[in-house]
This record gives sequence, structure tokens and C-alpha cells, in this order.
Amino acid sequence: QPLPLCSSWAGGVPPKSVGFATRQMAGLTKPTTIITVEGDKVTVKTQSTFKNTEISFKLGEEFDETTADDRHVKSLVKLDGGKLIHVQKWEGKETSLVRELKDGKLILTLTMGNVVSTRTYEKAT
Repeated sequence: QPLPLCSSWAGGVPPKSVGFATRQMAGLTKPTTIITVEGDKVTVKTQSTFKNTEISFKLGEEFDETTADDRHVKSLVKLDGGKLIHVQKWEGKETSLVRELKDGKLILTLTMGNVVSTRTYEKAT
């Protein structure tokens, strides 16, 4: 069953390794995220006026991903204590995206090094 969500930027900015124009656009977008599960396959679709992305994966299995800012990464997603933890690795760097439900909202916490950014999604009506 799809879980449609829309968001507003709750704080922080993408890391400096992301291009200036991309950082500016990312801070202005209000994407819709749809997470679906079919059998053991999870799909995360993110749609915005800036860019649409879609990834499909099996929990605990590494996969190749091209990110919204065109990084080619090795990704691994696992479920831990009710949190969907997505780790991306490339060129000796690492980013984590943690998605969790709190008070009926989806909280996405993005961490790269000492930079932490949070985006809060509310269920679409």
C-alpha cells in the first residue's frame, strides 16, 4: 500500500560537496515521497518540481544508485528499530538517510560528516 507524503524543509542545508545550484534548489523544493512494499522489494519514489527519483531494493542487499545530484553510490538499506536506515558510499565518503515515523509524520534525517539536515513529511490528504 503506498504511503504518500509531502514535506516542508525543516532545517539544515545539503553538504558543500553538492553543487551550489543543487543546494539552492533542494532547499526550496517540497517533494512528495511515496514508499511501497511488494513482497521483499521496497520502492521509494520522490517527486518534485526540481527532480523525480525512484529506487527499488531489498532490505540488507547492497545496490547501485544514482542520486538526485548525480552521484554514483553503493547503497544499503536496512530496517532497525522501526527506522529505515539508508547508507550511501562513494569515493571514500558516506551519507546516511534515516527515515522514521514520529507522531504520524515521516522524519528524514540526512547526515554527512558533521552536517545534519532534517526534513519533515506530512501525510498527503
